[in-house]
Amino acid sequence: MSRTEFEARFPDDDACARRLAAKRWPDGFACPDPNFAGAKFWALRSKPHTWECSGCGRQTSVTAGTVMHRSHLPLRVWFLAAHIVTSHSNGISALQLQAQLDLGSYKTAWLMLHKLRRAMVDPDRGLLQGFVEVDETTMPFRRKSDPVAGGQGRSPIGKMLIVGAIELSDEGHPRRIRLKHIPDSSGEELKAFASKVVEPGAIYTTDGWKGYNWIPPEQHDRKVVGTMAAHVLLPWIHRVFSNLKRWAMGVLHGLRRKHLQRYLDEFVFRWNRRRRMRAAFETILGIAVAKIPQPIGTSLRNAPDHERWKSPATPIP
Repeated sequence: MSRTEFEARFPDDDACARRLAAKRWPDGFACPDPNFAGAKFWALRSKPHTWECSGCGRQTSVTAGTVMHRSHLPLRVWFLAAHIVTSHSNGISALQLQAQLDLGSYKTAWLMLHKLRRAMVDPDRGLLQGFVEVDETTMPFRRKSDPVAGGQGRSPIGKMLIVGAIELSDEGHPRRIRLKHIPDSSGEELKAFASKVVEPGAIYTTDGWKGYNWIPPEQHDRKVVGTMAAHVLLPWIHRVFSNLKRWAMGVLHGLRRKHLQRYLDEFVFRWNRRRRMRAAFETILGIAVAKIPQPIGTSLRNAPDHERWKSPATPIP
């Protein structure tokens, strides 16, 4: 969607609210309390984009329980931010977003970006199927108090350890990817990652690392690296890692360890939609209205990808 199309479709908050309400309640508003889901309701004149249930008296705004929950910014600013983020193929930094939205605070732009990143993971997304390449890589810290980038191979000392998987077609063409920040490359961690992102019965292609010994022999195409370069034996997952590192440095100028998983989620979102960016805006809106707010300061290093949205948390005002 071009900027001109966006301006025509969403000229004000009311237009944005109507689209958001249609995403949340395709069959019309329904009370969040399942005991009163079929009760009558009415729109409140005193509170824009808010409805009151006749059964329980509860008032629900169109943004309640979403990543926009309790935000003081106009709804159209949120829509414009989502459009900017999804229309830039390489993403955008908080400083650039602040300038484009004419926000007075860098922190506001930074918080918006992180909330939108939380709306880039569909909790109902499918598992990788067929042929899957899996490997790990490391990335340096960007925090001043952390050690200078150091450590080699699978040692996480001085670096952040990441495991990745890419789904390949029968012809060997790349499809979807998954990335996760892990504390170590033990078999336990690698198996836990694979069990959440790869469909049972898939064929794994890995290097000779012992951390993959849990894979059944009939499903394991083991390619021992030895003196051969790893990117030759596992070309696609290493291309993903290479693109990730260039993106992290070129767009974000390095990554913070505390929020690494959110940045990985954004990269996965962009890679998986690299050929259909026009649909990304509607996708992010659809996921955004299904999210329960979570404090930005919470570290996601050990949070499972599909579990961190299931329990309510105290939202940021």
